[in-house]
Amino acid sequence: MPYTEEEGGLLNNFAKEPKVYEAEPPTSTEKRNYLFLGIAAMVLVSGLIFVAFSASNVG
Repeated sequence: MPYTEEEGGLLNNFAKEPKVYEAEPPTSTEKRNYLFLGIAAMVLVSGLIFVAFSASNVG
């Protein structure tokens, strides 16, 4: 652990800083996958909403 000692003998403990890196932009394959996942999520949510409305109108 990285400790620093001050003049009076006090120890300070600092957390390790993570290595910083620059994010890479998504490739065309990743963009296509994000599009398919977004469409699948919209279909799932709209299906759940349809089932909820159908079940609430039964009674």
